[in-house]
Amino acid sequence: MILDNKIRDQMEYTLKETRFNLGKKYQGKVRDTYMTDDKIYIITTDRISAFDRVLTTVPFKGQVLNQISDFWFSMTKDIVKNHVISVPDPNVMVTRKLNILPIEVVIRGYLTGSAWRDYQKGNAVSGIKLPPGMRKDQKFDKPLFTPSTKAKEGHDMPLSVHDIVAQGMLSKELIQKVEEMALKVFKRGQEVALSNGMILVDTKYEFGLDENNEIYLADELHTPDSSRYWYADTYEERFRNGQEQRMLDKEYLRQWLIKERSFMGDGHIPEIPAEVIIEVAKKYIKAYEEITGKKFDAKVGDVLERVKKCLGA
Repeated sequence: MILDNKIRDQMEYTLKETRFNLGKKYQGKVRDTYMTDDKIYIITTDRISAFDRVLTTVPFKGQVLNQISDFWFSMTKDIVKNHVISVPDPNVMVTRKLNILPIEVVIRGYLTGSAWRDYQKGNAVSGIKLPPGMRKDQKFDKPLFTPSTKAKEGHDMPLSVHDIVAQGMLSKELIQKVEEMALKVFKRGQEVALSNGMILVDTKYEFGLDENNEIYLADELHTPDSSRYWYADTYEERFRNGQEQRMLDKEYLRQWLIKERSFMGDGHIPEIPAEVIIEVAKKYIKAYEEITGKKFDAKVGDVLERVKKCLGA
């Protein structure tokens, strides 16, 4: 109940958008990014989207996502350098400017999602032919490296390593290095998640090169928005029984909109009651605590003014 009251009090202070004089601005669905000559300011707002529409803001959501990424960058910096320069505010990450590689790096530990749908159709998964007789949600003997395109519109399309080299997107040496690093980061992610009772199922990474062509891990890392998590304690039983896995619940708002308002992205965005927003916020906070094993520090206050003061913007 204390958390509910904090979330309710924070509703009037959520971070919807920023208009700072920090450099060239790019506004995504969730993040406001400012680019200078040598660095990038990434401000994770409290905006939440579904069906490719920004719907509303959710108290503490930006802080949750930013701090989960910060947690994982710290946990993996011995494996590969990352773009983080500093985290001066719970919603802000200052990063180095990189030449981002033109592929989405996807690592899969289990046969689920789009990989399962491809497998059912008899298709290879990013050029990888899987053995017959596998079941939905089955763990791979070794995680799969399944890169994809970065679609400006529509869906990303799978790519094989052969495709990437043949099309001149990346050299063979570079894609092999990226694969090696991605698999090591994923392994670390699985180990840490499991110690907190979670299974890191699959994830997306972005890599970039600095001016010396050194590889860096960039963007966000192992957040609920970029990764799939299951609860470890019920995996085996549910897998044996052919049941859906218990997962971190990112779909609550989407399902509420479908069932309660018959909204699937078209037309006017319906008003979302405070009780629903509070429930969404609680799920994000729970995700932070279950992924990191840390207590979330929820402080009521004006996020925009705090960030503005922090950055001198």
